[in-house]
Amino acid sequence: MLREVRRGGRGARRAERLSTVVRSLPTLERKIPLYEVLGEEQLERVHRASLMILEEVGIDFRDPESLAIWKDKGADVQGERVHIPPELVMELVAKTPSSFDLVGRNPERSVVVGGNKTVFATNYGSPFVRMFDGERRYGTLEDLAVFHKLAYMAPALHITGAVTCEPTDIPIPKRHLHITKSAIVHSDKPIMGPVTAPERAEDAVKMVRMVYGEDVVANNCVMVSLVNANTPLVWDETMLGALKVYARAGQAMILAPFTMAGANTPASAVATVAELNAEALAGLAFAQAVNPGVPMIYGNFLATVSMRSGAPMAGTSETALMNFMIGQLARKYDVPWRSSGMLTGSKVCDAQAGYESAFNMLPILLAGCNYVMHTAGWSEAGLTANLAKFMIDAEQMEMLYKLAQGPQMGDFDEAVATIKGVGPGGHFLGTDHTQAHFKDAFFSSELADNNSFEQWQAEGAKDMNARGIEAARRALDSYEAPPIDPGIVEALDAYIAEREAVLPNSLE
Repeated sequence: MLREVRRGGRGARRAERLSTVVRSLPTLERKIPLYEVLGEEQLERVHRASLMILEEVGIDFRDPESLAIWKDKGADVQGERVHIPPELVMELVAKTPSSFDLVGRNPERSVVVGGNKTVFATNYGSPFVRMFDGERRYGTLEDLAVFHKLAYMAPALHITGAVTCEPTDIPIPKRHLHITKSAIVHSDKPIMGPVTAPERAEDAVKMVRMVYGEDVVANNCVMVSLVNANTPLVWDETMLGALKVYARAGQAMILAPFTMAGANTPASAVATVAELNAEALAGLAFAQAVNPGVPMIYGNFLATVSMRSGAPMAGTSETALMNFMIGQLARKYDVPWRSSGMLTGSKVCDAQAGYESAFNMLPILLAGCNYVMHTAGWSEAGLTANLAKFMIDAEQMEMLYKLAQGPQMGDFDEAVATIKGVGPGGHFLGTDHTQAHFKDAFFSSELADNNSFEQWQAEGAKDMNARGIEAARRALDSYEAPPIDPGIVEALDAYIAEREAVLPNSLE
């Protein structure tokens, strides 16, 4: 027979947390040293290799208007291939702001992107989900709303995102409208916009103008969107179309080469960085050619390729090294940069998911990344948004947030004086200093189980996956939608109805 087990601590903290207003941590200001793996000469070699690629090899811009813009700026345009002189690249890239404010629907949720600041954004783009029952299936709009609500309630997630999972119950041509509305109404944090067609980007811009007001959107960045280069060395018409819409509206873009190292780049971490750096620089330069001074983010998506299966691999030593190098390059150009956080190829919340996610995320933080995507819910190489992992990852981001703030010296003298008061052989549990600081002196996980075997067994012998699901249920039970003017919701609904009336139900 099991002995009676004491209950309290964790449950009391949980009740206190749920009884208070939604906590939201401000922009992370990193106070730990940056980790750099390239010397100045090595960094310059990578930089010059990237400029050589753009000038001598060239890069494809598969869009007539974009080619005309490049030609007008003085680039050598041959068909779809653009050869960009180094001085033109750097002249344009220099117009990119080193940091910018990203404004939330609730001004208290606004963040800063760039410099020594870091913000965390959720998973993005998964067609499948694992929700409360743990079964893998296609995502729905209801699933997406769950993720948006949880992102709103997660203290260390600064960006609600957009397409945390694909709502496959909505026709593709109309899907972006519902994704954008869900992100707006279920959270008051900054959002991300659709990029799958320029007209969809235009819809998103019109929708945020309804929410914020035209003047606010004209003079502020209120959303970030993501476009990918088709590595190697291609910017396609779809991505360029969305880029131009957002750039002309003054809204930030992440310009991210999609790197499968060893497949669409050389089998060399350093040469891979030289190639993706060329692609990112071309994107940054083009954005400034479209609208000088518009905020942009140097992006990347990094994976190495298994030479046995061709599958992408995350959380490897090479992706860590590449993130360190990219951070150095972004600082050389004085631009904000993005990477991808809690990546894993695992299908479930297991040891592989844990170690790959941690090994991927920690180097990104040490590399000084400004905008970290995929920090909650990513699994199966991005194919599945995992509810349990979303909650586990979100808590991990709180822990990493505290790590990046560095040692706190504010109460140091008081704490040292306590040592004098307690002396040899005593304990500190009852001291005034401990009573004043025990809640925030050390990070205390709500999900990790560090109790005795007997207590763990008495509480149901739950693994981390089960505890993550329970945490999601508790959070949703306490969810209250952030306030929004009913007139704005009506306007959004009317706009969606108007657009759906003219949009097809299929891509054919």
